[in-house]
Amino acid sequence: MLRRDDLPALLHIQRACYDAAFIESGEVYARRLASPANCSLVIERDGRVCGYLAAYRSSLGKVTPLHGDFERTDGVPDTLYLHDMAVLPAFAGQGLARALLEALWEGGRAWGLRHTALVSVQDSSDYWARHGYAPRPVPDARQLSRLASYGDRAVYMVRALDHC
Repeated sequence: MLRRDDLPALLHIQRACYDAAFIESGEVYARRLASPANCSLVIERDGRVCGYLAAYRSSLGKVTPLHGDFERTDGVPDTLYLHDMAVLPAFAGQGLARALLEALWEGGRAWGLRHTALVSVQDSSDYWARHGYAPRPVPDARQLSRLASYGDRAVYMVRALDHC
């Protein structure tokens, strides 16, 4: 589980993996960790955090804006929302991202969630498509505005959890 003590490592990993526009603050992540819907994970090698997957229980079609909090859903959650996943470049190609995904997909199924969703950024939609995610339109103007916080090329993508 991603803990508050992991925040310095998370921030380091973000800087190593993302364009400056996508870096989110430690304060934002601290609030996310405090959310009852939070289910974020880290992965370690030799006692060092080398990757993380920030996620929470949400609703299909609901987009968390860049720099936004993990909000509780109004109804019963049905979606595992993957907000952010990154692995230090030195650990790339070792299956760590896949291990994070599989752990959260398993958790999502155990919680009775039916979908997993995310916003693809930095031209990563092909990567997510290889994991079974497909583009899906957002349901309304509010969610479209939230999606726009990631830039013109952001894509909302969904996958059924029973196929993970």
